[in-house]
Amino acid sequence: MAKGKETKKEIKIVNIVVSTGLEKDIPLEKMAATLPNTEYNPEQFPGLVLRIKDPKTSALIFSSGKVVCTGARTLEDVERSIQSIIRSLKKINIHVTIKPKIAVQNIVASGSIGMDLNLNILGIKLPNTEYEPEQFPGLVHKLKGTNATFLLFSNGKIVCTGTKTEQAVHEATDKLIENLKSILKKP
Repeated sequence: MAKGKETKKEIKIVNIVVSTGLEKDIPLEKMAATLPNTEYNPEQFPGLVLRIKDPKTSALIFSSGKVVCTGARTLEDVERSIQSIIRSLKKINIHVTIKPKIAVQNIVASGSIGMDLNLNILGIKLPNTEYEPEQFPGLVHKLKGTNATFLLFSNGKIVCTGTKTEQAVHEATDKLIENLKSILKKP
């Protein structure tokens, strides 16, 4: 990397995982029998899978009314997905009267930090890392002082997981870049 050249960070959210409660018991067998785009096999897993077309998300719905929704790329898509679930329940005469409280559990982001990385050197010099190129081509790095975990690839591509806000994704990525620059410029 040339001196004074600023690295070009590009990162975007690819998945938001949220949980909520509808405060109603949900008849999963009735849902599975009535609604399209559902999968329910209680012998294998206690939740029903509902695939939502727009926005393209999936929800795990439990008989207790707990819901885990995944696949959204924005919080607006999360809201639309939860409303879609509520409309689906209305079709089987389950009326959700509360506004569900949504808790973000995890945000996954991917992108590039605009610099080539020598993963062999980083595997030795960067703390909190796992790098076994025979097993997997990426380096796993747990960023100290945050909940963020990164996958780093030699071409500068990254995946960040473990954060709960978009701001936390960007702060963790900026801290990662700062750490990488300080390690890579040492002789």
